[in-house]
Amino acid sequence: MTTDVTIIGAGLGGLTLARVLHVHGIPATVYEAEPSPAARSQGGMLDIHDYNGQLALKAADLMDEFRGLILEGRQAMRVLDPDGTVLFDKADDGTGGRPEVQRGELRQVLLDSLPADTVRWGRKVSSTRALGGGRHEVTFAGGGTVVTSLLVGADGAWSRVRPLLSTATPEYVGKSVVETYLFDAGTRHPAAAKVVGGGSMIALTPGREIFAHRERGDTLHAYVGLSEPRDWFAAIDFTDAAMATARIAQEFDGWAPELTALITDGDIAPVLRPLYALPTGHRWDRVPGVTLVGDAAHLAAPNGEGANLSMLDGAELGKAVAAHPDDIEAALTEYEQAMFPRSAEAATFEGAEAHGTDSDDNTAHDLITAFTRHEQAR
Repeated sequence: MTTDVTIIGAGLGGLTLARVLHVHGIPATVYEAEPSPAARSQGGMLDIHDYNGQLALKAADLMDEFRGLILEGRQAMRVLDPDGTVLFDKADDGTGGRPEVQRGELRQVLLDSLPADTVRWGRKVSSTRALGGGRHEVTFAGGGTVVTSLLVGADGAWSRVRPLLSTATPEYVGKSVVETYLFDAGTRHPAAAKVVGGGSMIALTPGREIFAHRERGDTLHAYVGLSEPRDWFAAIDFTDAAMATARIAQEFDGWAPELTALITDGDIAPVLRPLYALPTGHRWDRVPGVTLVGDAAHLAAPNGEGANLSMLDGAELGKAVAAHPDDIEAALTEYEQAMFPRSAEAATFEGAEAHGTDSDDNTAHDLITAFTRHEQAR
């Protein structure tokens, strides 16, 4: 294969693509805006599913390394009423098919599996343009360009590659989450540690939720979800951690103190993360020499599938390129025709509403029903 492969973004999807290509002897270059692998925290826990994320890791020949990252017991799941009553408590019996790992550790495994010069750090894309004949030019902030005959946008929600294919832009979904961390939870935050248990915990009412999970090193990582417009959050000064914490906690007045402790007892300043999504079923007409993977292609509100789909996209695209090394358009067509319906289905599966709390019907009891139906359907 003589086509050069240029991947924008060193997240899980872009790195999985680069790794699968490497397994098949196809070189690729990944350009990443961050200055180094340790430039920022890579997020919390991921449950890697046996029907998508693990398939990607098998294609990448990294299952042994993946198994070494698994945090035992973290598939445990409990659902609570706001008063602290445990309504659903499922232990991790090792058969759940979606073991938990730390996102940063999984990303490092992918990085370590690639030749040392594969990722070019500190290369933020400022623009892209078509040159004709399936070739594209990528321009970087601060100067410099590359020209490529296969350009892959793995650069997330605000992709600089997407405009080559689509005019769609992410829109606010009407909900934001506020992140908190509680460190050394067993000794410093015992009530919160007890209510979360050994894996994940969620408590919710319409428009409000607290989701938390136990990470490596006895850390609790919580996501406090509120269905409010952007202006509502803009009125809160998140540079004043104490004030912001108090204002968010006010929305959970009357909830059990061991639950609200996940807000009020945080060991870092609360971090606001607005949620955005592309239109469900987002797709584009085939454009020679360019495609998208992961959030760049099908950004959705959190539903437990995003990272898994991104990795599977990367793996499936890599396999398609390897199967059609002399016909890139056939490879891209094959990949996109499978990716479009797969991502649309994941965005609408029964149970995805577990992570969207704006419905009046979204209660703990409805969530349990959704979980049960989803498990039975697998």
